[in-house]
Amino acid sequence: MCYRIALNFEDGVTRFVDCKPGEKVLDAAFRNKINLPMDCSDGVCGTCKCRAESGSYDMGDDYIEDALTEDEAESGLVLTCQMVPSSDCVISVPVTAASCKTGQQKFAATVTRIAPHNDAAAVLELAVGEGEAAPAFLPGQYVNIDVPGSGDHRSYSFSTAPGETALGFLIKKIDGGLMGNWLAGAKPGDRLDLTGPMGSFYLRGGDGPLLFLAGGTGLAPFLSMLEVLAREGSQRQIHLIYGVTRDLDLVLVDDVAAYTERLPNFSFATVVADPDLDHPRKGWVTQHMPDEMLAAGEVDVYLCGPPPMVDAVRHYLDDQKIQAASFHYEKFTPNAPLKASA
Repeated sequence: MCYRIALNFEDGVTRFVDCKPGEKVLDAAFRNKINLPMDCSDGVCGTCKCRAESGSYDMGDDYIEDALTEDEAESGLVLTCQMVPSSDCVISVPVTAASCKTGQQKFAATVTRIAPHNDAAAVLELAVGEGEAAPAFLPGQYVNIDVPGSGDHRSYSFSTAPGETALGFLIKKIDGGLMGNWLAGAKPGDRLDLTGPMGSFYLRGGDGPLLFLAGGTGLAPFLSMLEVLAREGSQRQIHLIYGVTRDLDLVLVDDVAAYTERLPNFSFATVVADPDLDHPRKGWVTQHMPDEMLAAGEVDVYLCGPPPMVDAVRHYLDDQKIQAASFHYEKFTPNAPLKASA
């Protein structure tokens, strides 16, 4: 049995390596041609110091305190030359992927379904090639998808869980948008090239309450997270607030509602900003965050949406002096429409 180790580099690139029982992370990475920082490999210099974001491991006692102090170890810092995993782990590496002589992974997939949702968004489903392994990623991460014939790409979060051969994405519709124009003429069987996974916005471990705040198509990474939590049989208290501008912008609400049957402590609310529309909850997500979850300061907050929403939530938490146990956010900016030709 091998353990899957996610190495997250500071430039957003994520690489996965399989670590054999009893094998040190540094050795597993080197075996996969990823040169993690190191000078001595003996627990003396501290050059290979990284942060373990999740997972179980043993550090042994063959390193000196100058390389890793007791306080650093208690805060989650590790020496990859001494770290022996006993479960899947996520490790933040404080250098770029290029400096470790690795880079982004590329893979191909084919279109299996395109499902429009009003004029707001479309669900794009892809499948990897027969006999090919599905790309590994962390729930919440994204890929770059090359738009055929354009020489450009667009970035989208996975809406499906890791390990599936079917890959799902939620695409915001923009008049004249590059991906939207291509999707209008796309059909099952069309090939797409993808690069990734990438991003530091992903679900961390733990057993405390979770507050998910989604804006528009920022719902996608939370669908991936919820599926993973459901498969794990999570008992965590989870509340999702899904904010949009109009009623028509609410997509995949039935998919969200289905998790109330699979996760015993999951609840959600939809919020519409337009005051003229007939919706039970109007305004902004900050007006509908449950006080009881925030008061104790033990909640992990995850936020994904357009920049104005992300900034508003951040300022609200600061103004209200709300200190979450952890706060993770990702902004997405709708890609600009294609310019008209002269």
